[in-house]
Amino acid sequence: MWNDPSLIDRRQMLRRAGAGAGMLALAGLFQDSGSLLPSASAAVSGDPLIARPPHFPARAKSVIWLFMNGGPSQVDTWDHKPELTKSDGKELPGFDKNTGFFTGSVGPLMKSPFDWARHGQSGTWVSSLFPHLARHVDKMAFLHSCHTESNNHSPALFMANTGSTRMGFPCVGSWATYGLGSESRDLPSFVVMSDPLDRGLPKGHASNWGAGFLPSVYQGTWLRPKGEPIDNLRPTAGMGDAAQRAQLDLLARLNRGRLGHSPLDGEFDARIRSFELAYRMQTAAPEAFDIGREPAPVQRLYGLDQPHCKHFAAQCLMARRMVERGVRFVQIYSGGMDNQRSWDGHEDIVGNHGGFARETDQPIAGLLADLEQRGLLDETLVIWGGEFGRLPVSQKGGKPGRDHNPHAFTYWMAGGGAKGGVHHGATDELGHKAVVDKVSFNDLHATVLHLLGFDHERLTYLHSGRKFRLTDVAGEVVKSILA
Repeated sequence: MWNDPSLIDRRQMLRRAGAGAGMLALAGLFQDSGSLLPSASAAVSGDPLIARPPHFPARAKSVIWLFMNGGPSQVDTWDHKPELTKSDGKELPGFDKNTGFFTGSVGPLMKSPFDWARHGQSGTWVSSLFPHLARHVDKMAFLHSCHTESNNHSPALFMANTGSTRMGFPCVGSWATYGLGSESRDLPSFVVMSDPLDRGLPKGHASNWGAGFLPSVYQGTWLRPKGEPIDNLRPTAGMGDAAQRAQLDLLARLNRGRLGHSPLDGEFDARIRSFELAYRMQTAAPEAFDIGREPAPVQRLYGLDQPHCKHFAAQCLMARRMVERGVRFVQIYSGGMDNQRSWDGHEDIVGNHGGFARETDQPIAGLLADLEQRGLLDETLVIWGGEFGRLPVSQKGGKPGRDHNPHAFTYWMAGGGAKGGVHHGATDELGHKAVVDKVSFNDLHATVLHLLGFDHERLTYLHSGRKFRLTDVAGEVVKSILA
């Protein structure tokens, strides 16, 4: 029996067990240093946010989505329509008054009240709303033929963010972090910023950056626009590190004691991980959020010295600091709850769009310039757009404005594998409907995932017996804008 080669003696057992323990310790060191391959690292840690490889080599490592909440007018921003100017004051033949939201306030065709000029080597038409961004059009890939399914803000916002007009589905930022994980252990993988609270949050509130049926660890972390950006970011007065660590360990033991006994095991695990992330953030986040550390020329580049755009400038600069530190997805909302507090220019399109463009123009231009000079633009996809567009006809009542238009609006992308200075698709001569190479939000999402290295049909999650994906059963990558 003792000659059986399948048996080992005590000395061999100790030698092998010791080596095994050593390998586990080495794996832990490699994981902390980021030297372990993603698949091996995930196996060692069980961390759902560990960095993972995409389906194929990615052009973008992170995304900054600048969401112009309320529905910016394509015919007053990026979609120049000379025929609309010629037809000013005329009726739009065959117009369906149910297209917009206020069916009883439909007026005649209305020309853009803003001046237009060509810019860059691409000769891109830009309205006078964006004097700073006009210098960067050769970095942008324009999608002029976007369209959506709803003329109402809440479902349109859900469609833009989740690919569905209904609540309860994961947003694009959650899908991105579900697929890629995070490159930062000390900061949230998905961060959301909004306008000052006196303007309100976008309609639908946190459902716009929720994880839906994905594990809640993938939901967006909303940063307060004033005061401390996150609750309990600083340790309680008098609480030492050792005492706080002991509290977290106790909470983790209590929560882990529930694992395996509840259908909400995933939520318990997410809660444990959120406590640990919050603990690490107390060191990392104050430094990352402190834009005062930036040199004065950088602060001026974004417009932090300009009162009219200081708030949005701070958020754009913070977004750059986030992606620089490994945050995967950042979304910034310009515009709050409704009408004049967002890009929802039902009345006074000049004052409404003029005000919000003035707040955002220099900060976004500064963000593009800063990313480029730091070598980050090639790996950071910047997206600009809203939930729908606006009609070429006027909305009667008060100063002239425009009603909602789900049939046509413009998005642009820059960096992260998007080809600069190109234009995809077109609307009709009045900017009423997308007519050439139409782009749905499913197509837009498929393109974003493609630039992040994913086949949108393969990035799925099993829920209620069905494999779901961000693009549902639709979506085509817009290949003409890929670099």
